[in-house]
Amino acid sequence: MKVADNAPVDGHCDRRFAAVADAFAENFRTRGEAGAAVAVTLNGEPVVDLWGGFADSARTRPWAEDTLVCMMSVAKAVTALCAAMAVDRGLIGWNEPVARYWPEFAAAGKGDIPVRWALDHRAGLAAIAQAMPEGAAYDWQAMTGALAAQAPLSPPGEARAYHSVTLGYLVGELIRRTDGRSLGRFLAEEVCGPHGIDYWIGLPPELHGRCAEFFGETEGTLFDRSEPDSLKSRAMAQVPPEDFNTERFRSAEIPSINGIGTARGVARLFDGLAAGGILDGRRLLSADVLAEATMEQWYGREDLLGHTRRMGLGFALGLPGHLAMGPSPRAFGHTGAGGAIGFADPDAGLGFAYAPNRMYSGPGISPRISALVDVLYAELG
Repeated sequence: MKVADNAPVDGHCDRRFAAVADAFAENFRTRGEAGAAVAVTLNGEPVVDLWGGFADSARTRPWAEDTLVCMMSVAKAVTALCAAMAVDRGLIGWNEPVARYWPEFAAAGKGDIPVRWALDHRAGLAAIAQAMPEGAAYDWQAMTGALAAQAPLSPPGEARAYHSVTLGYLVGELIRRTDGRSLGRFLAEEVCGPHGIDYWIGLPPELHGRCAEFFGETEGTLFDRSEPDSLKSRAMAQVPPEDFNTERFRSAEIPSINGIGTARGVARLFDGLAAGGILDGRRLLSADVLAEATMEQWYGREDLLGHTRRMGLGFALGLPGHLAMGPSPRAFGHTGAGGAIGFADPDAGLGFAYAPNRMYSGPGISPRISALVDVLYAELG
């Protein structure tokens, strides 16, 4: 297929969406992409499944059909799905106190914080307050114990601050306490495994050889350490960027940020959510619970990054005039630091995913995403 600056592009693209293939190749030619994959599933049918470039910064290993890559905070939407499935099964309730399922969490005045605030970034726990030892992110008990013990950093329910890392531990502990499995195991056994979806939170060791190297400048991203006393830096303190390509990062379960998979798998998953929670003819969760999970909880500026967000229960929602997830206000999913995205558009009946390995560190949404989404919707009409 197309070649851009010696970066081969391969895969399948329905003729109707040829402009998406052109935009994907252009990402390598003029927008600084190194390696990536893009996938679109429309009403259950894969119409775009492209990959290209290189899986390493030295440009020696071509991106393959089955190359895996860390998609960062796309994991938050997948974590939100697991939480919604737990609600659907009666394990947890959106309006019940977190402490009902996790009694230690009631410490330091947190007894009334409901599950929904743990999902929509209003729990007041955007960062861990105490100093943590090196490697704490890989110690589930240390992270959840610290969150249970500390007081909120801001008034719960009032202040909105992106829980960039802590959301995954909060929701993951709720799953563990009520289902008995870790969130990563729940995801593998209840969602991805049964449907053959290449996506993991906690990558099995035998699959590490398929991983793309994740690299790029951290300046301007969540991992920018230039202001060490800022809430952003404190929120990310336990996750050093130099760990991204290590076995311990890939194997760990950090449900906010280290989901690893293929664009093809993520697009299929979101296509099922666009269809009301039905994947491969089987229902993941009830349409009513999914509708509540993707209902607007708040819309406005949050305090960690200063971004304007429109939040559901763990899912980011489509923003008017901000077309990262297309034009529909009913679209939902999540972006990932560095330029990944996965989303569902129930109005168009599609799932979309973009999975790159070179971090975009500029302002706003990655132009590599917007170029693809723009031409996709232009073709859809």
